[in-house]
Amino acid sequence: MFRRYLVPFKAHRLPHVLTDALVIGGGVAGLRAASEAALYGDVLLVTKADLRESNTFYAQGGIASVTAADDSFESHIADTLNVACGLGNREAIETVVRDAPARIQELVEWGANFDREIDGHLAIGREGGHSSARIIHALGDATGRELANSLVRRIRATPAVEVLEHAFVLDLITVGGGCAGALVWQKDRGMFLALARKTLLASGGAGVLYRETTNPAVATADGHAMAFRAGALMRDMEMMQFHPTTIYIAGATRALVTEAVRGEGATLIDKNGYRFMPDYHPMAELAPRDVVSRAMLAQMAKTHYTHVFLDARNMTEAAFKARFPGIYDMCMSFAINPATSPIPVHPSAHYMVGGVVTDLFGRSSVENLYAVGEVSNTGLHGANRLASNSLIEALVFGKRAGEHAGRLIAEESEDLIAPRLVVDIDSSERTELDMADVRSSLRSLMWRNVGIERHAAHLEEAREIIDFWSRYVLDKIFDSPAGWELQNMLEVAAIVTRAAALRTESRGVHHRTDFPTTDDALWKVHIDWQTQRPAPMLSAV
Repeated sequence: MFRRYLVPFKAHRLPHVLTDALVIGGGVAGLRAASEAALYGDVLLVTKADLRESNTFYAQGGIASVTAADDSFESHIADTLNVACGLGNREAIETVVRDAPARIQELVEWGANFDREIDGHLAIGREGGHSSARIIHALGDATGRELANSLVRRIRATPAVEVLEHAFVLDLITVGGGCAGALVWQKDRGMFLALARKTLLASGGAGVLYRETTNPAVATADGHAMAFRAGALMRDMEMMQFHPTTIYIAGATRALVTEAVRGEGATLIDKNGYRFMPDYHPMAELAPRDVVSRAMLAQMAKTHYTHVFLDARNMTEAAFKARFPGIYDMCMSFAINPATSPIPVHPSAHYMVGGVVTDLFGRSSVENLYAVGEVSNTGLHGANRLASNSLIEALVFGKRAGEHAGRLIAEESEDLIAPRLVVDIDSSERTELDMADVRSSLRSLMWRNVGIERHAAHLEEAREIIDFWSRYVLDKIFDSPAGWELQNMLEVAAIVTRAAALRTESRGVHHRTDFPTTDDALWKVHIDWQTQRPAPMLSAV
């Protein structure tokens, strides 16, 4: 059920704004890209909600960067390759790891208040999958917030950047195979075109596809969907990472408990108080996230219980509150004192590993379109993301993409002209479905059938149900974000489900109970998707 654009329009009759660089998304990737591109021309940064409403702002754990004298680039590279489970791109990994210290120093110079030891050195912690302590954090467990605030201050102080908040980007505009900007909607002004020499997509993740997620409500896979419709090459869309530890309180929104708590010595116990992770992996609680998530599910099944517990009673109340003030306050709001009572936890959808294929400068397969951050697939993560590698990826590739796009902008002199593009769409007359119910049901279906553990029968059931809903939803013409979000979610859910069914093995975050082993002979490959091609493609690592 494919349609190139979500709504009909006549491009030359719409109001339009002109800019050198259009940045879609206000997380760390978009902010860093906008900051760099602004050195070369005018930038319009468009965000779906408030500028600070992104996965970046809610990130707790920190930023991975080689800092300690006993750490090394090669160690960080090796850890990242190991967790990537055979699908990592070494060149991309080396680029991020080696650029990381410079990006951290840059943030310090811009006023980021990272936590420090008494001697003034950056405080560092260790998280799952890392062989050394190299996680830099801020305000204890508010690294994302501090990072976002630092970059927002810089953006607000940059005259060349205009920020447009509460604006929904429906689609990327393509002319002659290249991206010319985007179709944007705002409540008070309606539809308009944002025409740009270069477009940088930094729209974030897709966690809202799942009933249980750590992501904010804005993470509805919009960027993945619009890039796919525009013809961009998409890769490894079956690879959704689940975070093991989110607070599990019936009726409450799932709230993340950073992996750094386990890095400080907290353990996972079941309802009987038994510490079970050593039974599943030699790294125990510091095993990669996919291992921990599946171990938790297995232990929940063994004990016939809805969740397990994170036991942080190794820390005093004062120590826990000082190191993790946000988590402490959150726990106390549920009348849980983490120093005296284990925290009920359950895995939740956290990070979309798959995305728009890019090169080392963020360029996608569509001319003039870049992708950075969670919407992209640079090859850094492979089949699983190493803890705290996402923020540093966004910083490194945000800078690289912004600079690359900016240098090309500086060389161009042609005037931007609204394309003579006319889009007509025939809408169906099928019976209306309850959109809110479809959205809720889709999220439950994805969690149940395309979640941490997958099986052919469940994937086929999910595909059939998604296709049924799509027949009623994808050919409708909506006039508000609720409908467009649902269309985007259905499109991306369909790709995720099909990719998961196609990969008949278990690798990284993708676990098939009917194919529980890794099959390098057949499946040490990427699964690529593109609208121009009738079937998915397999490409070598």
